[in-house]
Amino acid sequence: MQSIYNQIEDRIRRMDRGAILFPDDFTDIGSSEAVRIALMRLCKVGVVIRVAHGIYCYPKIDTQWVSGIIQPSIEDIANAVAKRDKVRIMPTGAYVLNILGLSTQVPANVVFVTDGSARRISIGKGKGILFKHTSEMRSFAFKSEMMMMLVAALREIGQENVTAEQIAILKKHLQTISHEDYYHDIQLAPVWVRKTLAS
Repeated sequence: MQSIYNQIEDRIRRMDRGAILFPDDFTDIGSSEAVRIALMRLCKVGVVIRVAHGIYCYPKIDTQWVSGIIQPSIEDIANAVAKRDKVRIMPTGAYVLNILGLSTQVPANVVFVTDGSARRISIGKGKGILFKHTSEMRSFAFKSEMMMMLVAALREIGQENVTAEQIAILKKHLQTISHEDYYHDIQLAPVWVRKTLAS
């Protein structure tokens, strides 16, 4: 019979590269302590990398430039945590502006609003993911993730501060949204955001 270490390694190697892993994914194989030890050993031999406390990744490999492993994105980590915890999340703040090309600033702490618990995940020195609880469920009623981000971006910029250049960038993103999703989602936006996107 295979050891716990070998069973976990075999399962991981059958996953797609870039998969985010949690110790709880392997509770059917062994105790939490045995799984933790196995994952630590797999980190040492380079099969997985530890991206945060209790969060691991079966990393993608940079084959083009042979520079080694490719770290998972903040979004990949946040989405994996949300999926595990069965909660919804939405990028907000300076991060959503960066995603949409409205700002070159990459915040050290990336903020998501969530209908789950508030928490912070530390990733490297001084960096992290911050989940802020919101009771505004309208935030998660959007059909289009892009429309959800456009509304969040305009809220972050503010009605008085939005520029013509920023509106032009937002309207380019708007073209990727289906008519059906747009007409549903625009009703969820504040009146001034509707007017800005429709102008």
